[in-house]
Amino acid sequence: MHHDVIVLGAGLAGLSAARDLAAAGTDVLVLEARDRVGGRVEQTRTPDGRTVQLGGEVVGQGHTAYLQLAKELGLDLVPSYVAEPGRMTRATPEGLSAGDPPHWFGPGDTAQHAALSGEFSALAATVDPDDPWSHPDAAALDRLSVAGWLRSRRASPAVVRLWDIGQLALAGGSYERISLLAALRKSAAVPGSGTGDYDYDDWEGLRLAEGSATLAEVMGRELGPRVRLGAPVAAVGIRPGRCTVRLATGEILTAGAVVSALPVGPLRSVAVTGVSDARIASLHRQRQAVAAKFVAVYRDPFWRDDNRNGLSESEGVLGSTWPQGEGILSALVPPERYGVLLGTPSQLRIPELLAEVMAMFGDEAVRPTACHLRLWGSDPWTQGYVTQWPPGEVMAVGPLHGTHEPPFYVCGSDQWVAGYMEGAVRTGRAAAEEALRRG
Repeated sequence: MHHDVIVLGAGLAGLSAARDLAAAGTDVLVLEARDRVGGRVEQTRTPDGRTVQLGGEVVGQGHTAYLQLAKELGLDLVPSYVAEPGRMTRATPEGLSAGDPPHWFGPGDTAQHAALSGEFSALAATVDPDDPWSHPDAAALDRLSVAGWLRSRRASPAVVRLWDIGQLALAGGSYERISLLAALRKSAAVPGSGTGDYDYDDWEGLRLAEGSATLAEVMGRELGPRVRLGAPVAAVGIRPGRCTVRLATGEILTAGAVVSALPVGPLRSVAVTGVSDARIASLHRQRQAVAAKFVAVYRDPFWRDDNRNGLSESEGVLGSTWPQGEGILSALVPPERYGVLLGTPSQLRIPELLAEVMAMFGDEAVRPTACHLRLWGSDPWTQGYVTQWPPGEVMAVGPLHGTHEPPFYVCGSDQWVAGYMEGAVRTGRAAAEEALRRG
């Protein structure tokens, strides 16, 4: 059957694109490899009715495309864990601390951290997030890691460690291996309060009241039979007027245009022809941080008993924890520790992760009512988490990043720079707009 547009992937990007295309009267078909919509956004419920989010959870005030779509769908946003009372926990091999300063700070470190945060924000303001390549010092900024920049500014080892533990908490990769230009671009996209490289209120202060996957579920219901599940794509041929999409089963579909909303990892497994070598090279050059998400469900938020807010930054296998809801604790395993997790016998993974939570919050941590572990880095349909930008990678991927080559359009978390749910919605809607503009 021939369609106006075929969208590859039913995550937030693909659904957002398909929704706008369908609303404009386009005959659109969405192909999804999984047996559900949502991609890296997924949720379940406890027997007592609490929503448990197994994928993306939070957004901030700067994530305007996501907020607008939620408003259009009639979904309510509420404060996220940033409203949780208590102190944040930091855990390292030699100690534990709650609140600021962290236990490894010495005299002068707090003032130096504040000064460098302001300097970073000022430098970020000179970068255009839509065109970082135009910065006069783009190549030099890209060659330097964030940790390298900190040391070039004579940051103490204690300050470098604080920045790095915070970055590992986000599971995007250590600042020893993240491009300064990429970090500045990300900060410029959500400038917020100008207090450094990442402000939790600006980035993660909101969540959907019914759970983040509700956004995907509502769009999936709207699209109805336009979404075809269990349909992995093997090959795409791009040709003006008649593109072809071959499924893994061998079935061939045709369309006037194709929108790829696949993560860059799985996309590398799809044979794409009819697209310029330069655009394919840019797409294939991108990489994702290999990470995992862990969720533990408890009867109540026991961490409050010690004036803790459930938020932590850690140098264990876990990089961070945060409370996603009443008595529900989320955690991320950063790329640097993903191999340790995979090397752990499967039956020991959850007990060992719970032991780390216990070391931070007490004995109650090892008595959850349920646990969930999502190995995003090993999932064939994700092959990773957020986009990862090692030094030199922004220039190597180049200004074709996030661009289209009609009738081949590209969208997804990987095609923007700040917030993977925001990036999905923003680029999905932009791809639909561009496809409609070109008729």
